[in-house]
Amino acid sequence: MLSALSTTSNPTSFKSIYFDFKAITKAGLAISVVFSSIAGYVLGFDDTHPFSWFVLLKLAIGGYCMVGASNAYNQVIEKDLDALMDRTKNRPVASGRMSPRLALVVASLLTIFGIALLYTINSKSAMFGAISIFLYTSIYTPLKTLTPLSVFVGAFPGAIPFMLGWVAATGEFGIEAGTLFLIQFFWQFPHFWAIGWFLYEDYEKAGFFMLPTGKKDKGTSLQIILYSVWLIIASLLPALGRTRHLFLSPIAAVLVLLLGLWVLFYSVRLYQIKTAKAARTLMLVSVSYITLLQLVYIVDKFLR
Repeated sequence: MLSALSTTSNPTSFKSIYFDFKAITKAGLAISVVFSSIAGYVLGFDDTHPFSWFVLLKLAIGGYCMVGASNAYNQVIEKDLDALMDRTKNRPVASGRMSPRLALVVASLLTIFGIALLYTINSKSAMFGAISIFLYTSIYTPLKTLTPLSVFVGAFPGAIPFMLGWVAATGEFGIEAGTLFLIQFFWQFPHFWAIGWFLYEDYEKAGFFMLPTGKKDKGTSLQIILYSVWLIIASLLPALGRTRHLFLSPIAAVLVLLLGLWVLFYSVRLYQIKTAKAARTLMLVSVSYITLLQLVYIVDKFLR
């Protein structure tokens, strides 16, 4: 197994195995996804559904396994295409450091262990985890070379983590979990279209269709603005008092609105100047937005 991790004549070290595991599971992305799940869990627990460090730990590990498995499957499926792009050519499978067979073994083990771990929390958590892997691997990944609608499809598994935390805490999927899903769903579009914009030439090498019009044009930038507006609206829904146990105070609502206007400002900025630098800035702002929004929701819960 160790020899399969490297195509060089040097013995594979534990350090290289560790770094290849991080790369095949896309650790940075996986950790950010786990943070969203943890945020959802913290928002979901109450006197009826008491907080549990053990459940939180299982959610974090199970969530990482789900994301890691999806990314590992993705890198096996796209190994030849990854080799064509500068940003992905050094990934373990694409570069030949890890064999596709071993990567499939890693992905399968992560899937089995992750789903089993989430099932020990409740069956709904396991179900949503499994749905996430299926949508990402079997539908989103193949569509990336066929249609820009792949981003729409990919937004569904991408929106599950925030919601998954609430379901893990309560064992229920209701309007609260649905609202958390909606927030992260609309967030996907300005975030990933910004990435698709500034990496357009690299994606083009592999034939990936990541922008809604297929081009870095006015139509794409207008859609980014539109989905930024929908993101603001979805993020403010809990302030209306219609989402049962998920609620935002007026002060928190103002903070969430300001965060949304921050994203909208840079979306409009991209429309105005249409540069890769503006798209990269929007991507960074969107990453900060989702983290800060979740923190505002959490702090507001405990200060009310």
